[in-house]
Amino acid sequence: MGRWDRAGGVAAYGAALALTPYLLIKVSWVVGSLLGLLPVGTGFGKVEWVVLNSATIGMAGIGIAVALALVRPWGMRIPGAPLAFCAWVGTGFLVPVLPYAVLSSLLGSADGNPKSGSDTGPSMPVWEAALVQIGFVGMGLGLAIALPTYLRRRWPDAFAGRLGDGGEGSPRMPPWMAVVGATVGLIWLYWAVGGSAGVAHRGERDLAWHLLSGVFGLWAFVASAATWAAVRGWPARVPRWSPMVLGWLGSGSLFAWSGWKLPFTLYLAVAQPADAALPENLALAAVLHLAAVGAGTAMLRALVRARLASSIS
Repeated sequence: MGRWDRAGGVAAYGAALALTPYLLIKVSWVVGSLLGLLPVGTGFGKVEWVVLNSATIGMAGIGIAVALALVRPWGMRIPGAPLAFCAWVGTGFLVPVLPYAVLSSLLGSADGNPKSGSDTGPSMPVWEAALVQIGFVGMGLGLAIALPTYLRRRWPDAFAGRLGDGGEGSPRMPPWMAVVGATVGLIWLYWAVGGSAGVAHRGERDLAWHLLSGVFGLWAFVASAATWAAVRGWPARVPRWSPMVLGWLGSGSLFAWSGWKLPFTLYLAVAQPADAALPENLALAAVLHLAAVGAGTAMLRALVRARLASSIS
């Protein structure tokens, strides 16, 4: 086993270990709310709160299983496509927001995504918030190290060579998903720098919302540019692994975060709770999230067709 494989193994075990407290915290929230020992989160009824946190329990469990699959021998034997999809979603959730997660931890933020409602507990003490942040950061860092070493072992030819080697196409016209992704990213960046068009509740905007809008907007542009380059095979001399990795992360961010935010946005639009609101217009937010999910999915398909179709089986 080489040095990178050993580092990947340590990172994979570390990722699974880091996310385990988050899983246990979410289980305690669900059990506590069902038994009446803990209040539900702001803006939720008991049923909505249990369903939401049960979903995050399942996601955390899948994340831990994926991390272990990247290092255990059975991870090389399970079907590649489902594992790659779960890893794509997991890295899309965590790796692109690592800088923000670290910054929010340093600033003492208890929630890496205040407006999502996904991890705002009924009463989150400092130690619990710290474990949640450690879980996210640890899982993101672990996947960022363990996943490439796994991919190199299982599909060694997937990222080899340069963009011009395969002659995929011409650089004249960008793929449609790159245009959609860049448009969504432009709107998010516009909000990040203070734009107010499409914002329904200006008082709900805070520093975290601006920073996250900027992060997601930048990754939407990165995904669009990387997918365009990978599909068109241009610039020809660029190493293939560079746009493939950036396209993987950016498209995963579009799919994972907008796929997670869309149901919450639709819930607010239908239920209209008095004590919960998003800054952006709900109809516009729903359209943007739908577009982001569609673009992210299409980008992954384009990346797979460009290089990985013969490798993942």
